Order: sequence, then structure tokens, then C-alpha cells
Amino acid sequence: MTLYYEDDSVMIFHADCRDVLGTLHANAVVTDPPYGETSLDWDVPVSEWARLLIPDSLWCFGSLRMFMRRAEEFAGWNLAQDVVWEKHNGSNFHADRFRRVHEIAAHFYRGAWDAIYKQPVTTQDATARAVRRKERPPHTGEIAGSTYTSEDGGPRLMRSVIAVPSCHGYAQHPTQKPVGILRPLIEYSTPVGGVVLDPFMGSGSTLVAAKEAGRAAIGVDVDERYCEIAAGRCAQGVFDIAAASMSTSSIYDVLDTAWNSTGHGSDGEGQ
Repeated sequence: MTLYYEDDSVMIFHADCRDVLGTLHANAVVTDPPYGETSLDWDVPVSEWARLLIPDSLWCFGSLRMFMRRAEEFAGWNLAQDVVWEKHNGSNFHADRFRRVHEIAAHFYRGAWDAIYKQPVTTQDATARAVRRKERPPHTGEIAGSTYTSEDGGPRLMRSVIAVPSCHGYAQHPTQKPVGILRPLIEYSTPVGGVVLDPFMGSGSTLVAAKEAGRAAIGVDVDERYCEIAAGRCAQGVFDIAAASMSTSSIYDVLDTAWNSTGHGSDGEGQ
């Protein structure tokens, strides 16, 4: 294991993630492992990684085929929900099927759901409307009228289908995810000042999204080329008010806080 890059809010390790996951503490994991759906050299499934995770909240990108084939990888985890990333373009390996323009991000957890950090994400696009109770049949008796009013442009829960353009044309990794699809997952599952872990970091989009959202991040990748790319992206800095607050504390302080907040104590021993 090599600590490849470090700043006030990011750590990047050059390593096989399975060699280090038992030592990396975070509030949640957001990652995009190889799906194993092609014959390309880099698209080889990695086994045994999910059981090694210390955090009990995991967002994992994949396809339905991948999750079905690799179901044993998530033994011991419960499925909480899933979101669909709708891309502006797609790919298809077969001309006799629907054109695939989406990927899935599944949210898994371990332990009690009440103990998992979650902060629902909203969008400011509610439509002003008043919903009035319909008339009831006579046998229901007298029911007073009531209405529900929503404010135009007000908050509503983010939908589970999220449309974000892919990184086609500028991607630095074959399966690079846009920051726009990663940030809502990070904001939902990690508090401001918390830590996000990505064991299949690639070009570092999860780390960039975490910095933009005011979170710390740990990335791991077995390919040194992508460690270099991710380090370069993180070193460029993030001009965001929330992220700026991260500069007031070292990532070591943030990691210690994250570890204590999980209820494991501060003795530094892993699970």
C-alpha cells in the first residue's frame, strides 16, 4: 500500500483495495467496481471486497446483470433503495434489444436502518398546486374540507431517476462517472465534514464530488495511472463554500470524527 496523494480533505492510496479496506474508516462508500460484462482487460470482477468494508452504508454502481451475477458479493448487506442514472447517450452490444441509456446505483446497508446516516436530497422544482379532498359518498358522514398547497419552485424529494450527461468526450477513465450523479448520493449518505470512501476510485470523480460537497474522501486504485489523474484533479482545488470549510481541519481529524461517530470508539481498532 502506498499513500499516493494527500491534502486537507483527500487521501489517495495506490493499492489493491482488498489489502487496505479493513483499515479505512468512513461514513459511507460510493463506488463503481468493474461490471465484468466485456472482454476488456480492465473489466474483470473483483471478489470479496464488499465484505471487507468497515462502513455500513454502500452505494454501488452496476447493471442488473452484474448485481444478479455477483449477488454473493453482497451477502450480509440489505438493499435499501436504488436510483437510475439516465445518460444522454448510451451503448448497446446487441441490435435486437432496447438501447441502454442508464446505469443503476444500489444502496446497501448493514445493521439497523435507523442507525444509518441519511439526509434526503431535495430539488427546488416543485409546482404550485392545491390538492383538494374529493367528495365522499354519503355513508361516510360529514368530513370537513381540506387542501394541500405546494409552493411554486419549492423543495421536493429528488426523484429516483436522475438525468445527468455522461462524460463522453472528456472522460479520463473508460467508465468515468459525472460529478452530477455522485454528489446527491454523497450528500444523502454522508454528513458535511464526514468521509466518503471509494475503493475503485478510477479518475477520482467521487473524490471531486466529495470536496465540492464539503466532505472528505479516501480513494483507492490498483492502477497508478489513475492515481496520478485523480491526484491532479483533486490538486486543482474546489471553489465551493461548503468545501472551503474543510480546509480548517486536517483529514486526520475528520477521519477520527467519522470513526467515533460510528460508535466504534477511538481506540483505532478495526472491525
